Amino acid sequence: MAKKNSKDAAKTATETNNSKFSMKMNRQQKFIVGVLLIFFSIALLLAFISYFITGNVDQSEVSELGNRLIKTENWLGKIGAYVADFFMYKGFGVTSFIFIRILFLSGAYLILDMSLAKLKKSFFWDLFLIIIGSILLGFFWNILPQLGGIIGFEMNLFIQDYIGKTGTLLVLLFGIVIFLVFKIKISPDTFTSIFERSNDSFKEDLKTEEANENNETASTSAEENSIITAPTSSKKGDFVLTENDEEIGDFELKTYPTSFEINKEALKPTITNSSELSMEPKPKNEIPLVTNFSIEDKSIPKEKSVNEDTFVIEKIAEEETVEENLASRLVQDFGEFDPTLELARYQFPPIDLLKEYSSGGITINQAELEENKNKIVDTLKNYSIGISQIKATVGPTVTLYEIVPEAGIRISKIKNLEDDIALSLAALGIRIIAPIPGKGTIGIEVPNNNPTMVSMKSVIASPKFQAAEMELPIALGKTISNETFVVDLAKMPHLLMAGATGQGKSVGLNAVLTSLLYKKHPAEVKFVLVDPKKVELTLFNKIERHYLAKLPDGGDAIITDNTKVINTLNSLCIEMDNRYSLLKDAMVRNIKEYNEKFKHRKLNPENGHRYLPYIVLVVDEFADLIMTAGKEVETPIARLAQLARAIGIHLIIATQRPSVNVITGMIKANFPARIAFRVTSKIDSRTILDSGGADQLIGRGDMLYTQGNEIVRVQCAFVDTPEVEKLCDFIGAQKAYPEAYLLPEYVGEESGIKLDVNISDRDILFRDAAEVIVTAQQGSASLIQRKLKLGYNRAGRLIDQLEAAGIVGPFEGSRARSVLVPDLVSLENFLNNEQK
Repeated sequence: MAKKNSKDAAKTATETNNSKFSMKMNRQQKFIVGVLLIFFSIALLLAFISYFITGNVDQSEVSELGNRLIKTENWLGKIGAYVADFFMYKGFGVTSFIFIRILFLSGAYLILDMSLAKLKKSFFWDLFLIIIGSILLGFFWNILPQLGGIIGFEMNLFIQDYIGKTGTLLVLLFGIVIFLVFKIKISPDTFTSIFERSNDSFKEDLKTEEANENNETASTSAEENSIITAPTSSKKGDFVLTENDEEIGDFELKTYPTSFEINKEALKPTITNSSELSMEPKPKNEIPLVTNFSIEDKSIPKEKSVNEDTFVIEKIAEEETVEENLASRLVQDFGEFDPTLELARYQFPPIDLLKEYSSGGITINQAELEENKNKIVDTLKNYSIGISQIKATVGPTVTLYEIVPEAGIRISKIKNLEDDIALSLAALGIRIIAPIPGKGTIGIEVPNNNPTMVSMKSVIASPKFQAAEMELPIALGKTISNETFVVDLAKMPHLLMAGATGQGKSVGLNAVLTSLLYKKHPAEVKFVLVDPKKVELTLFNKIERHYLAKLPDGGDAIITDNTKVINTLNSLCIEMDNRYSLLKDAMVRNIKEYNEKFKHRKLNPENGHRYLPYIVLVVDEFADLIMTAGKEVETPIARLAQLARAIGIHLIIATQRPSVNVITGMIKANFPARIAFRVTSKIDSRTILDSGGADQLIGRGDMLYTQGNEIVRVQCAFVDTPEVEKLCDFIGAQKAYPEAYLLPEYVGEESGIKLDVNISDRDILFRDAAEVIVTAQQGSASLIQRKLKLGYNRAGRLIDQLEAAGIVGPFEGSRARSVLVPDLVSLENFLNNEQK
């Protein structure tokens, strides 16, 4: 008994202790926690929405959360920016909004004092939808970037490594089906009933159509019988006309026994009107006999008599024949047209102007190669991956180790060891190619400890470039196998370059321009240079009258002003349309055929034909143009990219910000040739190349080139500023054309407008609008709309009148017009003088 009492006492003590540490909340605690959860869900909603507006600005500031000097644009400050970046960018992307629903429902249930156990099933399906949705958006990363978050993107890549893209898509679709069936409660019977209802409706429509057709047929036959067929009678002397064929006029005459004979040849009934047909039988003496009945076939023309005396045969004289082709005769007399004749003494720049930075070629360090090979073999052996063969190819900056794994080794297993191999080699920029296209090997690219600089002189002097039979050859640099990499800009047909700051974009542009200057005569190619930074392409001003093209306004050939960029791009569109008209008249398909025809003197210059040089548009920083001008730049760029290939206008666009806001889908679709220098993230690499790899480059001109198929790693040739200066000085010192190549003149939609010059025709609010503009020192129609509460059309007319009066300047694209009157006193004097 004592033992039992001791047990009860121990049990009571244990229950007392457990009650002290119990997590069960009372009514007030539930209410406070519920309100806290609802407020937190509202805060998350505001932070997430603000992320889509200010996320790009705050992304670089999130890492320095403790620095009070740094400001963020998020509606909830630094904490909101950090939380939004954590959930939306580093987390599950757009599906993170479901967390707000989870928190809100939990808070609502606690406030209403309801059990959270009822939400367990809902929580499970919410988490399921978050994961499936994030992976699904990560699958469509190229179309909807960043909506899936880093987790969705990486989980998608992880699954694709094992079952591929098709398998991943099937798994995601199966997950969606599970959600629809178990959560939305869509059963297979639903689809069956929908199919049966559609099938029944289709059958009913078919029966209705058949019944309508039968009714129409019956009514038609009844009408025909009522008109043509007379009623049958047993009386003698009656007859019936029945229809044999579908053609009107073929009748069969059925006679009954009668007391007199009927001439069947003469009795051919002709129905002239409906009164002659009657349902009552006619007497014998009233039967109409038609004796004069004939059929005339109008399809057979009647023969006409021809008077032989008026029949004259005229003999046409034969045309004279030319013994030889006129174009061949012109070529024989004057020779083929030479576009370089005006600058016949032009000398191409010598190769000695370029500097040689290395001598003796690539230095092979045998000890380094052997050490790296052993580290690669040991690392793979630690993961039970055997190698049957390994080979090294030494390049200027990178060495390619080609390995052949033993049978049964999965490629994805080696691909996943990229970071482990980089750790063992202690090298930056390890890149694994699994497998190498066209080979049965796996490539591991390892940077050299002592890279060799590739000089522009070495690639220009290479036989591969000198003997290149290309329209616009470009020597970009050297590949891993130390071969000079030469491509044809005319075949690209447009080039897109991207990379982080200081990784070699400007040097790459100089290499492209240098290649064309060494290969093409000034009459064969012209450059349109756009330099928003105003310092990168300044050296090419010296060859303005040789190689550059510009608008006919007398300004600088190298374009730095955004308004002038818009006019130049639209002018190039006009040039493109003009060239297509010339190709249409010449009946050729591209510029090469046109120029060949013009050289052989088959096109008459008096009809507007001329020799067409290639035009290369170079934009050094495209992101700046997009941010300042937007659609005004993107639209002509996209139009040129789509249509300008055949008429010899080629685009080279470089940017250090390869985001989807800058490199839009319309632009990417028309730029199959792309160059990626080193970028900071896999997202940027996928934006420019549609695949990873650019984030693993080592910088300093290391780049990846693709033209829609395989990716080639190239070390870009280095050309320094003094070399470009020497090159331009040599060309600029020679005889040049009188002026630069002039593009067609383009007048903007609102430039040069002078309306309502007459003071009496001005708007009654003209003075008020002028005071508003001068006070704000900002000439825009939207300002007049807000201040004077006017519509857009009237505000636009007031702006035109202010421009005509000389109070505001001309239209300047997306920027506000300049105000030419400094203050209200000057405005008053101006208006008073005008009235006098």
